[in-house]
Amino acid sequence: MRDAHTIHLAHSPDSDDAFMFYALAAGHIDTEGLTYVHELQDIETLNKRALKAELEVTAVSIHAYAYLSDRYALLPHGASMGDGYGPRLVAKSAVTLDSLRGKRIAIPGMMTSAYLALRLYLPEFEPVVTPFDQIEEIVVRGDVDAGLLIHEGQLTYKDEGLHLIADTGKLWRDETSLPLPLGGNVIRKDIPDDIKQKISKHLRASIAYALDHRTSALDHAMQYARGLDRSKADEFVGMYVNAWTLDYGEKGREAIRLFLKRGVESGIVRGPVTVEFVVD
Repeated sequence: MRDAHTIHLAHSPDSDDAFMFYALAAGHIDTEGLTYVHELQDIETLNKRALKAELEVTAVSIHAYAYLSDRYALLPHGASMGDGYGPRLVAKSAVTLDSLRGKRIAIPGMMTSAYLALRLYLPEFEPVVTPFDQIEEIVVRGDVDAGLLIHEGQLTYKDEGLHLIADTGKLWRDETSLPLPLGGNVIRKDIPDDIKQKISKHLRASIAYALDHRTSALDHAMQYARGLDRSKADEFVGMYVNAWTLDYGEKGREAIRLFLKRGVESGIVRGPVTVEFVVD
C-alpha cells in the first residue's frame, strides 16, 4: 500500500509540462508534508495508465477523460488549451483536407484529443498509431498520406519540407469561438478532500511560479525541448502554459463540455460524459 503522503505526479516529457512543474521539481513550493514523485511518459501511455487508476495525479488527454470520469476529477488548472491553434495535420504536398478522406493518417494515439479533434472535421480516415515524435519522419518517408502533429512538431514541420493541411485548433475556434481543450491534470477521486485541496494548491502555485520566473523555468524546460532552439521553445511554452493553464475559467469549462459532447454526438466517444472539477 502506498504512503498517503507520497503523490505520484505524472506528465509528458515535454517542454511545456516541464515548465509547468519546474517549481515543484526544484523544491520552490512548500508541499506541506506531501512528497511528489514525478513520472514522465508520453501522453498516450499516461492515458492508458489512468484507465487503470494507477496514478494519484496525472496529465491526460481531454478525450481520454471521457473514459476516466468515474475515477478521476479534473483539477481547475494545468490545462493545455489551443487558443486558435492546436494539433496540425501535415503532408508532403499541399493537398486539401477532404482529399485525405479514407487515407492513412499517422496519429499520436486513439485516446488523444488530437485524434478526436481531427475526426470531428475528417470523419473517415485510417488512423495509423505512431509515437508522437516519429510522425514527421514517417510522413517524409511516405509511409502514410499525412500526419497529425502534437507537441513541438507543430512548430518544426516546415523544417522537414512538410505542408500544413489543417490546424484543428483553428477549425474549432472558427466554428465555436472557443479554445480547443487538449490536455488537463486529473486527480483520483478516492483521495481525501483535504489532500486534494493541498495538491490543487501546490500545482497551481507551481504554474504561477513558472510564469513569474520565466527565465529559470525555461532553463529547466530546455532539457525536454527536443531540438528546439530557445526562442522556439519559449514560443511553444507560451502556446500551452498561460492564463488558461492557471484556471480554465467558464469559457475553458464550456469548451471541454462541448468538445466531449461533440465527440459523443459523432459516435467517437461512448457517452454521455459527466465533467467534474475539483473545487479550490
